[in-house]
Amino acid sequence: QVQLVESGGGLVQAGGSLRLSCAASGRTFSGYGMGWFRQAPGFEREFVAAINWNGRSTYYADSVKGRFTISRDNAKDTVYLHMNNLKPEDTAVYYCAVKRMYGDYNRSRTYDYWGQGTQVTVSS
Repeated sequence: QVQLVESGGGLVQAGGSLRLSCAASGRTFSGYGMGWFRQAPGFEREFVAAINWNGRSTYYADSVKGRFTISRDNAKDTVYLHMNNLKPEDTAVYYCAVKRMYGDYNRSRTYDYWGQGTQVTVSS
């Protein structure tokens, strides 16, 4: 059974940092792009960051550029999201996903496998 399991979420004060991890099991996704999305209560799911299969290309939402960094370790089938200088508006459930369909990296419809999400709460 294919699974994506996110971890690393939690409660942090504004200005703090967290590192999210997304580990794949059941099969390898090392040949595919990976992305992070987030959803806050009452809002639609939005794109956060993405990385291509070999890690040489990365993509970020304007709201997180300069603060978040996405990376991957294909040997561990794991993708990371390093989040610095967190703000209260970053509070959301964060999801990782596998991009197996053609299209822009910031489009959720180009991703098919999704994790269950991890909660990130940033207090002011």
